[in-house]
Amino acid sequence: MRMATHHAEPGEVVDLQTWAADLPQEHTKAIVKTDKMELIRMVLPSGKGIPNHKVLGPITIHCIAGKIAITTMGDTREINYDQLIHLMPGEPHSVKAIEDSVVLLTIVFSN
Repeated sequence: MRMATHHAEPGEVVDLQTWAADLPQEHTKAIVKTDKMELIRMVLPSGKGIPNHKVLGPITIHCIAGKIAITTMGDTREINYDQLIHLMPGEPHSVKAIEDSVVLLTIVFSN
């Protein structure tokens, strides 16, 4: 039986480096999920990624460890540790880890 994942409570301090430490292996894990937004700590091993897709709301993709490549708006951009990119709603994009990486993804839902 799988237990529900813990989401951060309002006012709870979140350590982004250890947020998924409760999982048997380091995996992607939602930090906060509400009807207005979702905050996800994503683990991307080198060479792995997320194929081209789009989301309805604006997003930020913040590299908190490693290095990733974001392909969007006809260009591929490298995002290094402690850099981020903001995309508008519906903007197609893909993500690929250049090296083992941890990404903080924020999605704002358009209602």
